[in-house]
Amino acid sequence: MSAYSLFQLAPGMTLQDRYEIQETNRAGSMSAAFRAKDTQDGSECELQGFPAGLFENTEQAEDFAASMRGWKGVSSGAVLCIRSVEVLEDGSILVVTDLPTGDSLRDVLNTKGALSPAEVQSIGVTILGGLSAVHAAGHIHGDIKPNAIHLTGDGPVLVDGGITMGLWSAKHLGDKTALIGTPFYAPVEQFGGEAPDISSDIYNVATVLYELATGVVPWPGKSFLEIFQAKLAPEPSRMRERAPEVEVPAALEEVIKGGLITDRRERYSDAGTFRDLLAAASLD
Repeated sequence: MSAYSLFQLAPGMTLQDRYEIQETNRAGSMSAAFRAKDTQDGSECELQGFPAGLFENTEQAEDFAASMRGWKGVSSGAVLCIRSVEVLEDGSILVVTDLPTGDSLRDVLNTKGALSPAEVQSIGVTILGGLSAVHAAGHIHGDIKPNAIHLTGDGPVLVDGGITMGLWSAKHLGDKTALIGTPFYAPVEQFGGEAPDISSDIYNVATVLYELATGVVPWPGKSFLEIFQAKLAPEPSRMRERAPEVEVPAALEEVIKGGLITDRRERYSDAGTFRDLLAAASLD
């Protein structure tokens, strides 16, 4: 256990006689992240801190840390690599990962809008390949959205893996609780409090791909209730209805739709199937 507190971390500090903090990198609703240098090998990395206030006791913090350490076994260039996980003296958690470079898909959508069909297909195939590795290792991401995918020089990379399910497990939330995830990207069963699973991860990715193809999410609505009611429809809105100015190949739209069916029993059963169908979709 490190003697540092999360709130003491600042540029110029060195943790574990190894990680030199350089600057604040990004912030989420539950964590703050710093760009750092690994002084042992000279590589850049990210230190992501989770405050002790997220947990009711030290046991929960240790459980979350153990869950995050399990992601070190995920082997895929499309999934951000976790290097180490530490519990700080105040009960905060510090997760050391490779540095997520490039822009997030949220940044890309905000600046460019809809992407070309070829870009959507390429991003989807790579991310679904990474997600297959995640699931094969026995893990669930739980909250895939544009902010959780970065476009690096080597291709798209899935970040923030393990956080949602780690919190779910550490807090002993069981099979049902309030929605943990992002409403626009969560399937309807999660609005009823069901735990994220393989099917919800697939739904998350399909929603992201729909947004990349059209510039908008599949369902209208801004409030929690409006989104939930829109998601009760058996299938998502046709892309032409949501974005009349965008031309999306029929085969690409059909494959993406298969991950967005409201009845989870009718969605793709695994990420590999989704990936293969997406790769084979004609863009003519």
